[in-house]
Amino acid sequence: MTIAAAQPLVTCDPVENGAVVRALMREAHERGARLVQFPEGALTGYVGQAKRHFAGWNIDWAPVRAQLDEITALAGELDLWVVLGGNHRLTGPHRPHNSLYVISNRGEIVDRYDKRYLSHTEVTGYYSPGFEPVVVDVSGFRFGLALCIEINFAEVFLDYLHRGVDCVLFSSFSQDPVFGVIAQGYAAANCQWFSVSVPAQCSPAMPSGVIGPHGSWLGQCAADGHSGLVCVDLDRQAPELEVALHVARPWRATARAGTIYTQRRVADPRSSDRTAP
Repeated sequence: MTIAAAQPLVTCDPVENGAVVRALMREAHERGARLVQFPEGALTGYVGQAKRHFAGWNIDWAPVRAQLDEITALAGELDLWVVLGGNHRLTGPHRPHNSLYVISNRGEIVDRYDKRYLSHTEVTGYYSPGFEPVVVDVSGFRFGLALCIEINFAEVFLDYLHRGVDCVLFSSFSQDPVFGVIAQGYAAANCQWFSVSVPAQCSPAMPSGVIGPHGSWLGQCAADGHSGLVCVDLDRQAPELEVALHVARPWRATARAGTIYTQRRVADPRSSDRTAP
């Protein structure tokens, strides 16, 4: 299966953003991708880039909905799965969620991931938190979704590992290069693919790309501040992934279960006395 990690220039104008998203969707389709992932706030813009613009959420939501409808329709036309970041409006005075829409190849929103671990600024001034993990199955692969500073919470990714996720789709609007280092660590430790999507303006710190289950980048966009797209094959039979997928991952599952260790527990005074020389 081929997936695409997008690196669009993201503004606070949903009409401008929508046009860029659709152009990259078409490119992903032309390059054989089954799924394309976009960064945090790709449709609407993100609070972190323009706090004054989003203060009080006194914005026009009509173009957001119109662009989302166009993107959803195009996904159906292209037979393409789309994971799209955006602010999701709630009812009345409730603050929006910071979300990832899951749009199927039938042109339908089939799920939505709402960011759970918000920053202090986000949760006190701008967003309502989410509380549920989201897992989606596409073409024999299982994907889990995460957003930005959630990279710092290992429990998010261990939970996805226990849910059988093959590839984490991590969307961000961050210029912290350490996020990429941490993502490589999770990919290697959990033996999963890890797809990273950021806006073009964040790419000098960490460009969009896909990390393999061995912890190395399989492909990245240019770190030049420009829009782009990288396509990578998720191939369980790739020789370079043999150890990670077919040796390390199943062995680590056995180790976590613990039975192999409890069966070999010994009753020995030199074991129980941890002060013995």
